[in-house]
Amino acid sequence: MFYFLMAPILTYNWILIVSAVVPAIFLMVKVYRSDRLDKESPALLGNLVVAGILSALIAMVLEWIGQAVLGAFVEENTRTYNIWLYFVVVAFSEEGAKYFMMNRRTWNSPEFNCQYDAVVYAVFVSLGFALWENLSYVMHYGFTTALVRAVTAIPGHACFGVFMGVFYGLARGCSYLGENGRSTFFRVLSVLCPALIHGAYDYIASTSSDSSQWYFIIFIAVLFVVAFLLVNKLSKNDRYFAMRHQNFIDV
Repeated sequence: MFYFLMAPILTYNWILIVSAVVPAIFLMVKVYRSDRLDKESPALLGNLVVAGILSALIAMVLEWIGQAVLGAFVEENTRTYNIWLYFVVVAFSEEGAKYFMMNRRTWNSPEFNCQYDAVVYAVFVSLGFALWENLSYVMHYGFTTALVRAVTAIPGHACFGVFMGVFYGLARGCSYLGENGRSTFFRVLSVLCPALIHGAYDYIASTSSDSSQWYFIIFIAVLFVVAFLLVNKLSKNDRYFAMRHQNFIDV
């Protein structure tokens, strides 16, 4: 596992590296351009990408520990094992690591002054994670893997980031107004919601047979459409936290 994640710096092939990186950069630019109010600084965005890469390393350790514990109690390659693996071990390790790094860097940042900012933050951290993960996969499995992941896994991580950002923005807005109970509730949802979606994504992808791959296709199509609509709506209705509560709480 260590070599798998460290392969991008241990070995290189520029064609594969470019094919792995471009989809993530394209989505970052799309989300950044959708920020209508007070765009974030390049320094902060760069830090968030680095935070996403670091979250991949944190997730690697958490998943290794989680799989060891799970394997001690549940027989491998069973439905129960796969449910626990994908919905709990993998999903919460990865989304929890992303949230930890994002929250650590942005919660008290003076640049975090609009609800849509949270979507930008979560997507950039998620795509930093996806970029490094994609490099690892592509260096091992080649250009075909890059093409498949360019239209599935990388947009998938971006979508998880959108859902995380929706609730993270609501949490910061409530905190700004002193509503700490509601803020905590939304902070929990900012991890729980993307983790459950992430778990469903991995579970369906890993258990689909050749005859049932259309389940996965339908799932990712719905996920992409919903995330795209959320980005457009949140961008259009973005508000500064200093404005009235109902203006930014309405998603």
